[in-house]
Amino acid sequence: TLGVRGLILDSDGRVLLIEHTYVHGWHLPGGGVERGESAEQALVRELSEEAGVKPIGPVRLVQIDNDEARFRGDHVLLYRVDLWTSCPAGGAGEILRIGWFSPDDFPLGVTGDTRRRISAGLALPPLSDT
Repeated sequence: TLGVRGLILDSDGRVLLIEHTYVHGWHLPGGGVERGESAEQALVRELSEEAGVKPIGPVRLVQIDNDEARFRGDHVLLYRVDLWTSCPAGGAGEILRIGWFSPDDFPLGVTGDTRRRISAGLALPPLSDT
């Protein structure tokens, strides 16, 4: 299987995290890539559904994780999204809470994978106009 996650930053450098109704902990928004869908199309769909965020500029692939330890054959692509706008969220019933958090003050329950992915994404400089 293939999944995507998005690292979304606001103008203050805070990270968008979500808490699902069906799994414990705070996570970066994202989900599975559906048949016939590109990874970037899945990212745009998942960010809109879960977090009410729509990328308006290029997204950058940060890393590809092998999630074999928890899900056999699973890979997760992490993208950094620097340019975005708000849109109506469509994940009714799936998302318990959405929050913006400073990287040095995450809430309790942020998973180790989420912390590792955020660190990798924050290590990239912001995209330049050129």
